[in-house]
Amino acid sequence: MNQPAPLPAITELSRQDLAAWCESHDQAAFRADQIRRWIFGKRVGSFAEMHDVSLPFRNLMAEHFSLFQSEVVQHHVASDRTEKLLLKLSDGEHVECVLMRETSRRTVCISTQVGCAMGCVFCASGLLGLKRNLSTGEILEQILHLDRLLGPNENITNVVVMGIGEPLANLPALLPALETLNHKGGFGLGARRITISTVGLPEKIRELSKLKKQYNLAVSLHAPNDASRNELVPVNQNIGIEEILKAADEYFETTTRRVTYEYVLLAGQNDSPAQAKELANLLKGRNAHVNLIPMNPVAELEYHEPQMPRTQGFLDQLVSLGTNATIRKRKGEDIEAACGQLRLEQINLPAVPPVSSN
Repeated sequence: MNQPAPLPAITELSRQDLAAWCESHDQAAFRADQIRRWIFGKRVGSFAEMHDVSLPFRNLMAEHFSLFQSEVVQHHVASDRTEKLLLKLSDGEHVECVLMRETSRRTVCISTQVGCAMGCVFCASGLLGLKRNLSTGEILEQILHLDRLLGPNENITNVVVMGIGEPLANLPALLPALETLNHKGGFGLGARRITISTVGLPEKIRELSKLKKQYNLAVSLHAPNDASRNELVPVNQNIGIEEILKAADEYFETTTRRVTYEYVLLAGQNDSPAQAKELANLLKGRNAHVNLIPMNPVAELEYHEPQMPRTQGFLDQLVSLGTNATIRKRKGEDIEAACGQLRLEQINLPAVPPVSSN
């Protein structure tokens, strides 16, 4: 017997679209702001909880929309209080999202695609290729699920778009989601608290810069020259580091936001002193920051991180040559918090009931 199609998610509607829908059902446009406050500010789990909206209109919304189309199928809590969710989407596909806690920050990391087409050889996200883009609602639902893990005195302070997928390859869905994050009627999160990561798609970087928003841009570089990057990031063969840097420079000139260059350290691949020197020379004169990332182990991959003395030596050389650089603190290592690991496990293993590990 065929299952009925799920109701459309209310999070697919912009504030303007929701206001128009309210007016088309004989309600004032300001109802849209009330509804969005309940969804994004008060962490409700159903339309029935929206007490300042009339019962008939709550029932009408429930007839037309779902509040959540995705469901949590795995929830893992690490020893450092990092929390990772594996979500099952309405079509049976899976994505991951992560909540990271620090003293004064609550950062969420979200996905933009089911799988990834970029083919980075050290990343679990793209091992099975790209399935599809996420919709605006599916992007926002990740944040809503994570927000509901927080205590009454906790709030999301930062969003990093660094999960599964290439964010700039899905700008039509991502940008409206970021607008909702930024909007006072949504999460009211400043653009400077949102970071978008990209493998480096020059024309898409330029498209983003034309918006003149203050989003932070993080370019996943991972190598100091094209020969090495072509091996680690295959899409680079059709792009080239020079074009990526030109686009990133334009982003900085337009937004004045310093660009971060992410560099996953792989033992014996891109971690030599000579490569550190080459990277420093590549970025010389740029207002840039290098974020060194020790690789999270993935059983299906042969790559692994260098020992800490080698990592520290790479950092020290960059700094000695005038490059701003830090080593990213690893979060949630004991729950496989790296992108794509839980999804890969879910696909490769027989179906299991939802679990929670503490």
